[in-house]
Amino acid sequence: MEGDRVAGRPVLSSLPVLLLLPLLLSRAAALHPDELFPYGESWGDQLLQEGDDESSAVVKLANPLHFYEARFSNLYVGTNGIISTQDFPRETQYVDYDFPTDFPAIAPFLADIDTSHGRGRVLYREDTSPAVLGLAARYVRAGFPRSARFTPTHAFLATWEQVGAYEEVKRGALPSGELNTFQAVLASDGSDSYALFLYPANGLQFLGTRPKESYNVQLQLPARVGFCRGEADDLKSEGPYFSLTSTEQSVKNLYQLSNLGIPGVWAFHIGSTSLLDNVRPAAVGGDLSAARSSVPLGRSFSHATALESDYNEDNLDYYDVNEEEAEYLPGEPEEALNGHSSIDVSFQSKVDTKPLDGRISPPDSDLSSPLHPTPTYWPFYPETESATLDPLTKEGTSLGEVEGPDLKGQVEAWDERGTRSPAPPEVDRDSLAPSWETPPPYPENRSIQPYPDGGPVPSEMDVPAAHPEEEIALRNYPASGHTTPLSRGTYEVGLEDNIGSNTEVFTYNAANKETCEHNHRQCSRHAFCTDYATGFCCHCQSKFYGNGKHCLPEGAPHRVNGKVSGHLRVGHTPVHFTDVDLHAYVVGNDGRAYTAISHIPQPAAQALLPLTPIGGLFGWLFALEKPGSENGFSLAGAAFTHDMEVTFYPGEERVHITQTAEGLDPENYLSIKTNIQGQVPYIPANFTAHISPYKELYHYSDSTVTSTSSRDYSLTFGAINQTWSYRIHQNITYQVCRHAPRRPAFPTTQQLSVDRVFALYNDEERVLRFAVTNQIGPVEDENECATGFHRCGPNSVCINLPGTYRCECRSGYEFADDRHTCILITPPPNPCEDGSHTCAPAGQARCVHHGGSAFSCACLPGYAGDGHQCTDRDECSENRCHPAATCYNTPGSFSCRCQPGYYGDGFQCIPDSTSSLTPCEQQQRHAQAQYAHPGARFHIPQCDEQGNFLPLQCHGSTGFCWCVDPDGHEVPDTQTPPGSTPPHCGPPPEPTQRPPTICERWRENLLEHYGGTPRDDQYVPQCDDLGHFTPLQCHGKSDFCWCVDKDGREVQGTRSQPGTTPACIPTVAPPMVRPTPRPDVTPPSVGTFLLYTQGQQIGYLPLNGTRLQKDAAKTLLSLHGSIIVGIDYDCRERMVYWTDVAGRTISRASLELGAEPETIVNSGLISPEGLAIDHIRRTMYWTDSVMDKIESALLDGSERKVLFHTDLVNPRAIAVDPIRGNLYWTDWNREAPKIETSSLDGENRRILINTDIGLPNGLTFDPFSKLLCWADAGTKKLECTLPDGTGRRVIHNNLKYPFSIVSYADHFYHTDWRRDGVVSVNKHSGQFTDEYLPEQRSHLYGITAVYPYCPTGRK
Repeated sequence: MEGDRVAGRPVLSSLPVLLLLPLLLSRAAALHPDELFPYGESWGDQLLQEGDDESSAVVKLANPLHFYEARFSNLYVGTNGIISTQDFPRETQYVDYDFPTDFPAIAPFLADIDTSHGRGRVLYREDTSPAVLGLAARYVRAGFPRSARFTPTHAFLATWEQVGAYEEVKRGALPSGELNTFQAVLASDGSDSYALFLYPANGLQFLGTRPKESYNVQLQLPARVGFCRGEADDLKSEGPYFSLTSTEQSVKNLYQLSNLGIPGVWAFHIGSTSLLDNVRPAAVGGDLSAARSSVPLGRSFSHATALESDYNEDNLDYYDVNEEEAEYLPGEPEEALNGHSSIDVSFQSKVDTKPLDGRISPPDSDLSSPLHPTPTYWPFYPETESATLDPLTKEGTSLGEVEGPDLKGQVEAWDERGTRSPAPPEVDRDSLAPSWETPPPYPENRSIQPYPDGGPVPSEMDVPAAHPEEEIALRNYPASGHTTPLSRGTYEVGLEDNIGSNTEVFTYNAANKETCEHNHRQCSRHAFCTDYATGFCCHCQSKFYGNGKHCLPEGAPHRVNGKVSGHLRVGHTPVHFTDVDLHAYVVGNDGRAYTAISHIPQPAAQALLPLTPIGGLFGWLFALEKPGSENGFSLAGAAFTHDMEVTFYPGEERVHITQTAEGLDPENYLSIKTNIQGQVPYIPANFTAHISPYKELYHYSDSTVTSTSSRDYSLTFGAINQTWSYRIHQNITYQVCRHAPRRPAFPTTQQLSVDRVFALYNDEERVLRFAVTNQIGPVEDENECATGFHRCGPNSVCINLPGTYRCECRSGYEFADDRHTCILITPPPNPCEDGSHTCAPAGQARCVHHGGSAFSCACLPGYAGDGHQCTDRDECSENRCHPAATCYNTPGSFSCRCQPGYYGDGFQCIPDSTSSLTPCEQQQRHAQAQYAHPGARFHIPQCDEQGNFLPLQCHGSTGFCWCVDPDGHEVPDTQTPPGSTPPHCGPPPEPTQRPPTICERWRENLLEHYGGTPRDDQYVPQCDDLGHFTPLQCHGKSDFCWCVDKDGREVQGTRSQPGTTPACIPTVAPPMVRPTPRPDVTPPSVGTFLLYTQGQQIGYLPLNGTRLQKDAAKTLLSLHGSIIVGIDYDCRERMVYWTDVAGRTISRASLELGAEPETIVNSGLISPEGLAIDHIRRTMYWTDSVMDKIESALLDGSERKVLFHTDLVNPRAIAVDPIRGNLYWTDWNREAPKIETSSLDGENRRILINTDIGLPNGLTFDPFSKLLCWADAGTKKLECTLPDGTGRRVIHNNLKYPFSIVSYADHFYHTDWRRDGVVSVNKHSGQFTDEYLPEQRSHLYGITAVYPYCPTGRK
């Protein structure tokens, strides 16, 4: 045998593991949806509000729950597949991030889930019923043998049923049909807590979601599954966490693998009163990373079906893996590194397919079960005694006191062919899935039998059955007349064969593969069996058709019998019906199918008239086949599941229909069960439904058929004729035989043509009837848009699709209720624009429109109130100024002025240690002393660091600005009013010195040769303003002239005689005239403000002193398709510069009115990130984290050069000190992060900081304090140092995830990826003072401060 499926070693030393052996061997099928823990409002579940990011109200537990080492009495359930002990933050702060989270988290499927518009539901409750507690106990005991006496006292259940992923809304596009169902159960006995995660077959149709901020990038993040304790108490370190998934394959394996031996069921020990360093997974079902099951899970399996299924080499994937690459399941707590565990369930193991003569593999064998592998490094429990099996009595005994199964009373039953097979023994009532008395959430519940050999459950594992008076049906044995198959990967315990009298281990019958010799009875009696290399397959005989296991005669009529149940809401009326009769008659010769359903109560029967797909299934199943095509029965036979979701328009009612075919009865009648759940529109009595002939496409893949189409139907009564529509998504799953070669010619898409459709309800007979006539064949598309057979109205566009068409409204129009007519979109009224709002005057408040007639009022900065009434706020009472400054309150604002003996901006005042003052400083001190009362409007001169008058002077109270000369006198005609652009003061910027041209060098050469002044007869080259040769050259002051080319060479034949001037053509193209720029940039107001980058936009955030004026924030510039990272500002020309990693460019734009963006570097870049501007030398510096370079260029992009291209791994932030001529940058190389410095020309490069740093993302140089400061996303610290690396100190030690930082006055401002906003930190106290979170939540990158003047200095 290919390895021991229970313990991975030849001696079964653990009794609980031994008793679980039949369960692990027989349980090959995945978890059926019916086998989830019971849920629904009838079970007391509460329903979570539908939406994209909802969380439940607090659930106060009757008994506290242990999670890790702590006890919690409150739980919250979130839309995004997560449970927590505290309320959730915004989803942007955790849903797209890897573990760990900042808060306690239990995550069965953490992804961006959206239940809006009825796309699924989330249910939760606390439960103490014996049935639920008993089932939870069985699961826990199965996975944790040491907890054999675990008896929970309460449980908490959360179920996500048919929930969808978040999708961006697009006009005319329907939501995805991929929906997920999963469940989490938390069980506790007061001292230990366990978590169960359950994923039914086909329950995970999407494996991850796209981040909202990059939704169109086609990037999908796999769902996260696991547990997080949350941040540690000191907030400086991450708490322990346990992660189960990391790739899409590992998410997919959630329902294909298990750590309990039941695919789709996972168990974890999550809390205890004793020491529990981290979550411990169950280890009985096998190593999570050892293999994955490739059992086809496209359909729902019963356990009997699981035993009859074909599992062979074609079902399974084998991969070669090095032992070093395996991620082993953590054992004892010390094996989890630093309390963090991660298991990747996508790992594949190599499986040898050779038999081992029916014996268990030795411990060092490389063999493992491809379904539920069991590695040799499973935990060994020495305190548990092993079991033996008495070969004479067939009774199991142990070295302890537990008795084994009594098989002496077995009887033999005769099957219908006269052969004998062992009758299944009686089974203990305790099963892993008991039958529920109260209404289940699905039409049929199925039990799990863990002990199919009839052995009793040992007493130490007993939990009282939920219904001891009921008998549990034996589900794990095939029908009478069929022996249990022995397939590769599924083995049968031989209780009567090859058991020696002294042996202490089981032996097994291990056939090499399933063959027709032993399994031909699984085929239909009208089929023949064929052996292939990996197994056998059944094929219908001539004159019969089907899938081999079910065959019917060609051309004969067929009958269908079944039951229909439903929970419907018709309009607003609930209707329930159970097991009403369904009968269908099919004429196979011409594809006609007649269906009758009796005794459906009103008004449901009348409302179901348009749902012809209920009977249409039999049309597809037995459709008349065109050459080269096959109907449904030829593929699926009589065992399949048909799922339909129908959405009605215009009301968007939604109904889900499941039809399960359960084989042929002895008379070859197809048996089928139908369940209908949801809401349908109300149809008044006496109305009839009419549906026109239609065509729909069916898409075929491995064991799955899908179809999506739209249908119109009309309701008529007398002269009334109403037309409605619905959209239908169909999914048919079935089991195929994988051993036979594939048929290459079979089409992947077929077209079902329904020529006649009929629906009728007879109220007297209480019978609902459907009739369809069908043909199936190749796709024959008809262009309804070209032929005119469409219903798209005016102002719409018809778009042809294969087999159908779609209507789309033109721009400015939207669909009416009939989904065909397009009507004009009427703009809603805007009270903020038409003046109907009730806000305070515009100078005190602003009106914010919220759509329709809704609006809100907000007081402007400097005012307080509700927006309707605003009064001036006294900022001086808030101690906003420096202690050595005086505060003066003004309407809507305030100002700070340093007291005599101090200098600064009022927010930061420094004692004056100099004895001699410059004229500017003397006037400044005098003006400060003249402030006798808060209402004074005296101007205080602004001086630079050397004490000279700043060329630009602005009044702190009135906002007027003007230019002054070096003596401080106002320059006439330079004053500008408040709110306008300040005047340009001082000398014009020095032009950049370009190198001399050939013409200029030649001219200088000749002049030097002539002694400085040429004679009249001496030639001197004539050059234009740009240094080019003028086309006409003349000899001295004579009339002898000639034409030259661009290099100054004479053009032959152009030399003229005196009195004649040749006509020369310019050889240099004139400068290109740029078009008048469009007003892309709206200049911001005068004053200090912050600029930050966020995706494809640059944001504007003004400062009032150092306080963030969040209400006045706005978007300064939008650049579609860009990802703007680095940003800096040139104070001399009022230009903002930025880097774009999407466009691989560096660009700039003026803040003057009418400016537009200009690209200045567009080549040789891959990922330009950090950017710094030297306003004195007119130079910019940048980093490229992919090219690993630091470069510089003039501000127009010219004279570009590489400063450094070695010893760089991930350069990011860069800062410049233009006054002292130093350059600083960070390198967040994870192996050796560092901060370096050099001169501005690249000389004297050296490492400044390389200890105690992690991810130095942000860097800033403060020209006032002369400090270099950085924000570290690894150490979570904000630190500063002197320019030479000395005097290092920590400002703040608990940042979240900083990216960029800038310094202004006594505050730092940094962008944070965890908060998605701008955060301010006080330099002196190190405390958070404020934060700004933009309405559009996405990552912010670079940040810079814009002053109304430039810091002065010399080169």
